[in-house]
Amino acid sequence: MPEYRRILLDGYPCHVERIGDRLVAGDGRTVGIDDAVHLAPVTPTKIICIHLNYRSRVEEFMTKLPAAPTYFHKPITALTGHQSDVIRPEGCQWLNYEGEIAIVIGKTCRNVSPAEAGDFIAGYSVANDYGLHDFRDTDAGSMLRVKGSDTLCPVGPGLVTGWDFRGKRIQTIVNGKVRQDATTDEMEWNMHYIVADIARTITLVPGDILLSGTPANSRPVEPGDVVTVEVEGLGALINTIVAGPTPIRDDVGAQPSNSEEVQSTAKGGDWEFRGIRAPLGPGAQHYESTVEEE
Repeated sequence: MPEYRRILLDGYPCHVERIGDRLVAGDGRTVGIDDAVHLAPVTPTKIICIHLNYRSRVEEFMTKLPAAPTYFHKPITALTGHQSDVIRPEGCQWLNYEGEIAIVIGKTCRNVSPAEAGDFIAGYSVANDYGLHDFRDTDAGSMLRVKGSDTLCPVGPGLVTGWDFRGKRIQTIVNGKVRQDATTDEMEWNMHYIVADIARTITLVPGDILLSGTPANSRPVEPGDVVTVEVEGLGALINTIVAGPTPIRDDVGAQPSNSEEVQSTAKGGDWEFRGIRAPLGPGAQHYESTVEEE
């Protein structure tokens, strides 16, 4: 399957094709994969993300799927690439990974059926839909700062064309340990459905990115952690968490919080045990509690 990447070559953004362990530009210049400075593989006008989609995530949150998918938006300034740093701002502590698959639009798309939607997809990439849950109390509806803060949308390393999304494995690995592990067969709404649903009222243009949901076990990460999202046939997206040098301003706006809502979301949705956080309930199978049972 052809794979295309976007890198800095001699200081300028350049689209290249992966051929083995080399990245080849249209003019013949080449660079080794490990030596390249990666950018996100496309430049979207918008990034649209689905809320719940994987069965294990629904079970973990002890909820039910809505009758139809719901979505939120990440600003394009959240976009970053493979091997880039993901910043947890000073004063925040609840930064969660969410390994996902990115759908990349290839042709202007509006009012198409699910059966037609595949013709408008350029290809797929790996993504990590990071969430800064410290702002969940104030942004729960829009998810703007929770999901849209700078660097919270790494996508890459490349754009793979001709990839079949069915039955593919997706894993998130933190410091060498597998944290999320699922297949796309868990998805309630597949890639074609998502494109067709959004394109009913929103025109999608080439380069636009749609994120297709995450499985169970999204958990907080700390500065110094190395997070890898690996998708069968798409490769591995690797990023390092770093501490932001600038504190959240305290002279404007809501401040980062540490409420039960914030903790319950970050730790996996132990909703019925707020204030206790014991390893009980249907969602408990997805995480290890540090609270001792009485």
